[in-house]
Amino acid sequence: MHKGVNSTNLLPLEMIRHLFLFISLGILSQLGIAQQTVTFKTNDGVDVTADLYISNTKNPYIILLHQAGSSRGEFREIAPKLVNLNFNCLAVDLRSGNEINFIANQTALSARSKNVPTNYVDAILDIKAAIAYVATRSRDQIILLGSSYSASLALVEATTNFKVKAVVAFSPGEYFNQNDYVKKSTTNLYVPILALSSRPEFSEMEALLSHIPKKHLSLFKPTSGQGEHGAKSLWESNRSSGEYWMAIAQFFSQLK
Repeated sequence: MHKGVNSTNLLPLEMIRHLFLFISLGILSQLGIAQQTVTFKTNDGVDVTADLYISNTKNPYIILLHQAGSSRGEFREIAPKLVNLNFNCLAVDLRSGNEINFIANQTALSARSKNVPTNYVDAILDIKAAIAYVATRSRDQIILLGSSYSASLALVEATTNFKVKAVVAFSPGEYFNQNDYVKKSTTNLYVPILALSSRPEFSEMEALLSHIPKKHLSLFKPTSGQGEHGAKSLWESNRSSGEYWMAIAQFFSQLK
């Protein structure tokens, strides 16, 4: 079994150990990371568009999943920093989304043109296709990083997909038109999970994940400021972003 972190806060020694790493991320991200836009198909024929960020072909992959009304553009600032942590990244347009940072959601356009459902829950087909795409490039297990509704779908997918090593879930919740869909669908979820939220969202997130074994679950909320909803909490515009980045660095350092 993988080992998780059981605290809602970073240990002081861990914060010190990762402070230099975080500062380095801010410097290295300015160097620029090459990206490539790729496409692949889902089982229902939708063309999924994604941005591929490669650090080294031998490094493991993180699949980046955006929040509602958004696109892969949510991760233009985030992905290069993850690459500098020695990961490859695939930032995916999900069919339930629109535009952010002037990046239009191409998967949503494809889904609408094919007249297929584009509700939140339907985006799990795009996540499955992204995992299958990464599997053609790497034999390693992957990490899912989800934002808001996609964080919930990442948890659901990780419950049954053995290609998923761990989940980083920003602001997961019951965003679907089914009672307790996430809680019921993750009864047998045993991979390491880092769940992060803003301060106002924390109690609800904690209740959502109360059934997850504590040895697999790490919970985080910022101590300075209110934080942000979803993966936007990692943007430099969020005054608490440094805390979120240090939580992620600690979580990754403990993955085996």
